[in-house]
Amino acid sequence: MQAGQIDILLLVGIIGYTTLIAATPLILAALGGMFSERSGVVNIALEGMMLMGALMGAVGSYFTGNPWIGIFYAIIVGGLMGLIHGLVSVKLKGNQIVSGTGIIIFAAGFTTVMLWVVWGQKGVSDPVIPIPEIVIPPLLGVPILGPMFGSQSPLVYIMFALIPICWFVLYRTSFGLRLRAAGEDPSTLDSAGVNVETVRMIAVILSGCLAGLAGAYLSIGFGSSFSRNMVAGRGFIALAALIFGNWTPFGVLIAGLFFGFLDGLKIAIQVTPALGFLYPFNLWLRMIPYLGVIIALGIIRRSVPPKAIGVPYIKERGV
Repeated sequence: MQAGQIDILLLVGIIGYTTLIAATPLILAALGGMFSERSGVVNIALEGMMLMGALMGAVGSYFTGNPWIGIFYAIIVGGLMGLIHGLVSVKLKGNQIVSGTGIIIFAAGFTTVMLWVVWGQKGVSDPVIPIPEIVIPPLLGVPILGPMFGSQSPLVYIMFALIPICWFVLYRTSFGLRLRAAGEDPSTLDSAGVNVETVRMIAVILSGCLAGLAGAYLSIGFGSSFSRNMVAGRGFIALAALIFGNWTPFGVLIAGLFFGFLDGLKIAIQVTPALGFLYPFNLWLRMIPYLGVIIALGIIRRSVPPKAIGVPYIKERGV
């Protein structure tokens, strides 16, 4: 009986560990999307921004031998993608969906070419130095918490730290107030003497930075290489988590953990003997996160998007 209990606790801990692995990039990208969309700019480009971040994280680590420089590169290139999206969507009043789609297509092609240019390979890069995990010895022997938090990537802890920080920025600072006003009633914000375009540009760039960080987690946070199209739809799942979480930091956390659980289940099956009987169905189980997205979005009733989302702000003449 006692052995059975230990096995169950270990199983729960392993599933919790794989959930955090899968949820971290989703939550980081969704937090980025939250800033953009709360300011009124739709950002479906998260997929492409994550892919660019994953590439540059691996490139930075490969050439410098320092994975933290790779993280810096990923954040910068993500912010650059956000800047491009902002210029097209905010400054030029272009279609935000088309702009985001263009970034996704560009990222898919650019990263494939750079994979060949840098490593001379079409599928997977050479191994790069990943970010060392943080080991907390007192936690290692604790049931459930030990497997989940005893040895984790620093980016997992950074993700958890960003939740209250983003909440504070969004709801307790003047910048957050202006950002929310830009997404709800930009004309009133403009009448108060605040440049709506500037607020939206900052929000979209910040969105790209967080998405780039999410991508870097995939290549050098959890993994140790870059592979073609390694984001594999996670940017779209992050968008679903953003909607499911009602565009709020703690809502994004809960939704991200939920979708992370669905995605991490397939990892748990591969590494847990107790779940070995499910391995023949692993290919089918890979569809679970995407089916979960469809089902979750289908039952949403309370998610209310910002009123001015997707609408370019055109300043009235004489104002």
